[in-house]
Amino acid sequence: MVTAETGRAGTRHYSGTAMTGLDNIAVNIESFTGNVQPLLHEIRHALQRVAEGEAGTVIDLRSLPLAPGEEEQIESELGQGEIYAELYAEGTTTIRESSYPGVWFVTHSNAAQEIVSKFIEVTLCPDLLKSQQDDIEIGLERLDGHLSDSVETDADQYSANER
Repeated sequence: MVTAETGRAGTRHYSGTAMTGLDNIAVNIESFTGNVQPLLHEIRHALQRVAEGEAGTVIDLRSLPLAPGEEEQIESELGQGEIYAELYAEGTTTIRESSYPGVWFVTHSNAAQEIVSKFIEVTLCPDLLKSQQDDIEIGLERLDGHLSDSVETDADQYSANER
């Protein structure tokens, strides 16, 4: 039995139990933004630009309005490629190629392994995998030093064998 009382300003208050059968009905609410297909088209156009020698594109997945499951749908649609790399610096960064060469997933996690950013990079090679010019110059100096030490060691060994 349901009773209604009229309160202040004509507000009705209901008491009792009505429609108890509704509690047993499963409700499935599917939510989607419709952004998956447009994003895949954006990636396709970016890949064409890279193929034509133009600069790459970075898409911040966390800045896009995506419903639950859509990020996973994007990853599923793009698939898994052959290359996977992990970098460790104040957390983990994973870089993995999609099944479409030139389309990369780049995920940054903090020290607690919580994802802090996630990108799709459309490029020949993600910048994080490229050596920096300063590092190359330092490496060249180190290799020169190693080779000069190696030449001196070889020369010392040769002269010792000649005695």
